[in-house]
Amino acid sequence: MSIIVGAVILTRPTTSLGVLAILIGVGLILSGILELAGGGEPDDGERMPRWRLVTAILWIAAGVFVLVFPGLTVRTVAAVVAVALLVNGALSLLAAFRRGATWDARASAALLGVAGIVFGLLALLWPDITLLVVAVVFGARLIIVGLLLTWHALRGTAPERRPAAEPRGVRRWARTIAAVVAVLLAVGAASLSATLRGGSPVVDEFYAAPRDVPDEPGRLVRAEPFERGVPDDAVGWRILYTTTDHAGDPAVASGLVVVPAEGEDFPVIDWTHGTTGFAEPCAPSLAEEPFESGALFLLPDILDNGWALVATDYLGLGTPGPHPYLIGRPSAHAALDARRAASELEEAKLGEQTVVWGHSQGGGAALWTGALADAYAPELDLAGVAALAPASNLTGLIENLPNVTGGSIFEAFVIAAYTGIYPDVTYREYVRPGAEVTVRQMAERCLAEPSSFVSVLDVLGLSRDPDIRAADPTTGPFGERLEENTPPPTISAPLLLGQGAADQLVVRPAQDAYVEDLCAAGQQVDYRVYEGRDHVPLVEPDSPLVPELIEWTAARFAGDPVEPGCVTSER
Repeated sequence: MSIIVGAVILTRPTTSLGVLAILIGVGLILSGILELAGGGEPDDGERMPRWRLVTAILWIAAGVFVLVFPGLTVRTVAAVVAVALLVNGALSLLAAFRRGATWDARASAALLGVAGIVFGLLALLWPDITLLVVAVVFGARLIIVGLLLTWHALRGTAPERRPAAEPRGVRRWARTIAAVVAVLLAVGAASLSATLRGGSPVVDEFYAAPRDVPDEPGRLVRAEPFERGVPDDAVGWRILYTTTDHAGDPAVASGLVVVPAEGEDFPVIDWTHGTTGFAEPCAPSLAEEPFESGALFLLPDILDNGWALVATDYLGLGTPGPHPYLIGRPSAHAALDARRAASELEEAKLGEQTVVWGHSQGGGAALWTGALADAYAPELDLAGVAALAPASNLTGLIENLPNVTGGSIFEAFVIAAYTGIYPDVTYREYVRPGAEVTVRQMAERCLAEPSSFVSVLDVLGLSRDPDIRAADPTTGPFGERLEENTPPPTISAPLLLGQGAADQLVVRPAQDAYVEDLCAAGQQVDYRVYEGRDHVPLVEPDSPLVPELIEWTAARFAGDPVEPGCVTSER
């Protein structure tokens, strides 16, 4: 039983955590029984030591607790493991000062204590990885102990219990060597952890709203010069401005404004960026590469054409959340209000004309921006909307995520946003209990920060059982909310929709279905499909879309007419 249960836990760790009451609980009870049966290390003397009896009782009690309170255990197992490591480390440190111990025994106890404390702190810092490691290590332990007992049973022997001779030579130093190795591993893990966390963006005071924020949306709250990623022949600012959240209440958002160094009355590209993450530090204006992190590779092209850039961070990125990831109205409000507020930045010398560009998440936001512009910001001169590989057909997108490498990371962002904004969408209904901690932790990491490496480890840990879902998110309240956030066919400005034929994330069949619905509703759309282009390569500088996008945008600023109705072309 020990071997079988251990093998199931080891090979399907996320599943084992999801059914913790059966696998981990039974495994803990088995560990106690094996301890009583002599499955641990040989001990001095003929009688079972009292500490072994106590350990066996604790194993069994822990297993019963897990079976009785499975939900609580899933949420707290990382913390329990961390506390256990910290307590064990502290006790080991105290043992280093016990009377009568040799100095090598003291050294090994102290080193093991330090290692235990470090690993305990790391378990608190990275609870999603802790859950996977605990499952794997515990499963391996059950297998090893089971194999040892099976071996002794087949031989007709039992582990010997005899007085141990004083260890000599290498045997005497084996424990100390092991302790040194443990400390080295702990130091290495701590250094890696510090590196991963040290590279994360930090939200500074600029993003904090003052007390006297205007209630009116689209007002500039503050601005300051911004140089990171801005070309030498341009001038940039980061801005804080007022907008409207999902409930219609006043809120603040941040963004960037970049203009050519010479000239005035610049036409504006209102950029809605692709996915950068869900948490506050994931704002492009905080990133090391503020433009490329959201897939804007064409800033030099924008400036070379004498245009200006206004780029919202959206709500909840930089400013307090929750970030409305793939939620249409507040994303559109943030884009329209960024454009309004940028007009108050006199140094930027912006003109009146605006064309919206957006990619992926931002492509969906661009569609929503065009759909709401007439009603929400009728004073803006919106000359066109370019949606590139847009997250438009949200049901089709979510259905495809389990087929995408790393799709669970994007799904974590969607779940975090929809559960944070809509009370009728809950983790309990849509996420497997064993995957909930992992999903929550993945949602807190930005794609451009070093700690996203841990999310990659999460994805690898989920690879044997990648479905994090307890229920189909395209059904029930979640499905209804996804339908609500599909961009409507109410865009009065000319619309260009670009799609990569080889896109693995926003797949062409889902995009085709969305365009068919637009056409059926009478929406004008120029739908262009680019052969061989995947999701991000569609908007990279060498893409055939780029010169066509520039040409199309120049025509919109020039006021050239567009062909009415729906036009689909293969490029």
